[in-house]
Amino acid sequence: MTSGDTDLNLLVALRALLEEANVTRAGERIGSGQSTMSSALARLRTVFQDELLVRVGREYELTPLARQILPQIQLTLPLVAQALGQAEPFDPETSRRIFRIQVSDFSALELGPVFDLAQAQAPGIRFDTLRLPAEPTDAMRDLLANDFIVAPPGIGIEVDSMELFRDEYVVIADRGNPIVADGTVSLDDFLASPFIRCDFGRAHITAAERRMHELDLHPRVRVTTSTLLSIPLTVSGTDLIGVVPGRLAADSAALTGTVAVPTPFPRVELLQRMWWHPAHAHDDGHAWFRGLVARGVADGLLHS
Repeated sequence: MTSGDTDLNLLVALRALLEEANVTRAGERIGSGQSTMSSALARLRTVFQDELLVRVGREYELTPLARQILPQIQLTLPLVAQALGQAEPFDPETSRRIFRIQVSDFSALELGPVFDLAQAQAPGIRFDTLRLPAEPTDAMRDLLANDFIVAPPGIGIEVDSMELFRDEYVVIADRGNPIVADGTVSLDDFLASPFIRCDFGRAHITAAERRMHELDLHPRVRVTTSTLLSIPLTVSGTDLIGVVPGRLAADSAALTGTVAVPTPFPRVELLQRMWWHPAHAHDDGHAWFRGLVARGVADGLLHS
């Protein structure tokens, strides 16, 4: 798309159309009538040579190209507006911004109190929590395409970040499993028991699994899952054991009838940080959310 094809107003319309996936709501959002938005969509379809929005039943869905374009528009449009001196101040009470965060299911759950805090101040905003990439990717590109990545240090990101919380990995087992009857598990029982493993992919090996590799410890994997949150429910009522963050084990114990015991190998810490690209540094909305997270950490909402 060349500079002659479009202007800033058309890019504003594009972002609203793709984020809302609805012509009427997009028009209401930016103060344009439905006929104006329909004209903008027609023009954009010509520019991109793609439908962008396709009707499925009574709703619209984004085309694959539109899904690819959206994060780029979300990043670049504020930067263009700032460069042209047309950036609008972020108003939490009226904003309908969508924050995109790459994060594990467990850490997304831990961020819940901060999401609640944000919604109380900005009822129109939304959060898209996205899976961490299974295969190694360009971390800086991921940071450009999203607002934040929540992950431990050591995954190739060297930009601004803040610590969210620390935890410790534990062994989780059903309360009736005899190998944890005395509140511990021996290394022999740990290695002999059927094991449930969380596999985030090659790009994100957990600190506990890395420690086991270093010690040449190889549990008898019988179940593999891609989510930490599923492990307590899967372990419940079986002879399976797993290794999970301590607070996940504690929070799920009453519901699942499981217990947590120390790992039979040296203590493994889980450290989670929230990372963002330097290009977001002067984004008012981004700074607002970073401030909320910092406040939540300071106030103990993300308990350590």
